[in-house]
Amino acid sequence: MAPPRSRQSIPSAVALGWLPDSLRHRAPVRTLAKGQTLFRQGDPAIGLFQVIGGRVRLVRHTADDRLVVLHTAASGELFAEASLFAETYHCDAVAMASTQVRVFPKDEIRTAFRQTPELAERFMAVLARQVQALRAQIQQRGIRSARERVLQSLALGTRADGVFPLNAPLTDFAAELGLTHEALYRTLAALERDGLIARGKDAIVLKNRPKA
Repeated sequence: MAPPRSRQSIPSAVALGWLPDSLRHRAPVRTLAKGQTLFRQGDPAIGLFQVIGGRVRLVRHTADDRLVVLHTAASGELFAEASLFAETYHCDAVAMASTQVRVFPKDEIRTAFRQTPELAERFMAVLARQVQALRAQIQQRGIRSARERVLQSLALGTRADGVFPLNAPLTDFAAELGLTHEALYRTLAALERDGLIARGKDAIVLKNRPKA
């Protein structure tokens, strides 16, 4: 969850201002039922996507069949950007709710980049922010204590008014932190008992924030 969305998620060009209007307007839309797979690891990479409504989780399976959550894309977010420069997808994309996604064919986007270099420069800026967010996420997952991991994520994603908006279910937050949802619930309950946070339906308030 990261500052752009007050979550430690990977930022993307939510407004898609770097794409030509003509490409945005003619991009087809796909509707997915909850649990439906948009693409699987190894499928031919046809393009990237934007979530119009709903949520899509990007996951990968380890050699021992353990599920690893790479990212959860929420409404307005772009995902599968690496498909522009890959022959196949490197993970699975699964709808976590009834979801609509807009499909941007990679050949059309790459043609637009060649015709208008400024578009490619804007897209590179998006990717640079993603790298920054990924590094922060890796740093957080390296923290062994669940309590410290959660506090670190809250501190990074809290707005200036001390509020950490919950823009997605806590299960998504847990997955991005590399915790089970049970471990996250226990940790949040302990932090609340200790007076470090206050929880509401759609937000967490971080108390006694460390001074910058």
